[in-house]
Amino acid sequence: MKFETVIVNGDVITEQGQQALDIGIRGGKITALLARGTPVEAVETIDAAGRLVLPGAVDIHFHCRAPAYPQRGDFATETRAAAAGGVTTIFEMPISKPCCATGEIFRSRKALGEANAYVNFGLYGAPGLLDRREIADMCSEGAIGFKIFMTGAPAGRNDEFDGLCLPLVDELYQAMQMVAETGLVCTVHAEDNRLLEWHTARLKAANRNDIAAHGESRPPHVEALAIATLLTLNEQIGMNLHIAHLSCAEALEVFRRFKRTGSTATAETCPHYLFFTEDDLARVGPYAKINPPLRQQSDQDALWGGLQDGSLIAVTTDHSPFTVEEKERARTDIWRTPPGSPGVEELVLGMMDTALTGRLTIDHAARLISTNGAKRFGIYPQKGVIAVQADADLVIYDPNQTTTIHPDMLFSQAKACDKLYEGKTFRGKICRTLVNGRTVFEDGVITGEPGWGKFVRPVRENVYKGF
Repeated sequence: MKFETVIVNGDVITEQGQQALDIGIRGGKITALLARGTPVEAVETIDAAGRLVLPGAVDIHFHCRAPAYPQRGDFATETRAAAAGGVTTIFEMPISKPCCATGEIFRSRKALGEANAYVNFGLYGAPGLLDRREIADMCSEGAIGFKIFMTGAPAGRNDEFDGLCLPLVDELYQAMQMVAETGLVCTVHAEDNRLLEWHTARLKAANRNDIAAHGESRPPHVEALAIATLLTLNEQIGMNLHIAHLSCAEALEVFRRFKRTGSTATAETCPHYLFFTEDDLARVGPYAKINPPLRQQSDQDALWGGLQDGSLIAVTTDHSPFTVEEKERARTDIWRTPPGSPGVEELVLGMMDTALTGRLTIDHAARLISTNGAKRFGIYPQKGVIAVQADADLVIYDPNQTTTIHPDMLFSQAKACDKLYEGKTFRGKICRTLVNGRTVFEDGVITGEPGWGKFVRPVRENVYKGF
């Protein structure tokens, strides 16, 4: 047997568990899984002795800001960061300027990604114009799914959210019906807009503009009520519903109640809710302003429980790059700075550290950051798994080293805003990332090229509901 690349001597994380296998790669795909030491011919041999070989992470919730805000990040800078973090596929949210709510805008963003992405990418569409023709157009172009905000557009950013924000329940209901007709997944940012506005108005009336006021404006019941609304509507609509960035115990318990009565909805959480709490606001200030906000330790404990019992199927970054200048506005007025934090370079490190220290198994960590997201959105078994005929999206990971985060090692355009993780040490190191069989990151250096990442479209029949 002859291969373009063979990875030898590694401990390979497959769906059957950790196995001593060699991996043969040809034409960008895994073409053989061989018993360790099987004689083969290969143009390139990668020795993974003492290391784990993981399926590349699939980050199902990601923002890159292209093309309107290159100072924040773009497809090139943020997918380089993804490659360095062991993320081989990203799903880009439709917040753009203008919002990705039509087929024409979708095609423009797709061309931009194809020219600049270092890793594979899918694109969400926004269905909030309530136009079936535009929704169908985005579907035909290969939309990975759709995204809805239950909140209003942030002040001054209306064009970025036009077609994305549906704070009125009647319009939300219509959009859900239209997306249900496509068979694709719809990811929803679930916060009740009326309650959110009421809490915010009370704080502003009391002249509160400190950093802590942000979290107080979005208490857990704002999220829990929105999830209850969504799941109630969906009992009749039957859309493939996915809850974005679930952050607290109260919301999780509401979600579980509906699951117990047959809901097929799924939900994710994010590393910043798993590794940080509202106490970190005092440490990093505005750089920890995120929606939904960081919560209490009891919420964090509940989320880990949700991962362990399968209530939450995925851990995804909500990677959101902004500039230092934008974030620093909150030093004097929390309402003036945009919410979001980078994090794509710490997803694999954080979840593997958790697995290596015993909170999760390595197999479970791989499912949470790779396999489950690929299944839910209909790109499995092409992505999210190490198996014959899967794409050769792979991460070589050394569990015997450590990685301490500092800005000089990061690739995101927003690395100076990555304050939550700065100084944090993880067990393990990402040594090498392969995308479609080619090395794009190795030993701290980006070796790939813009445009190597491929556009990923879902297979609707493969959208998985059985979690």
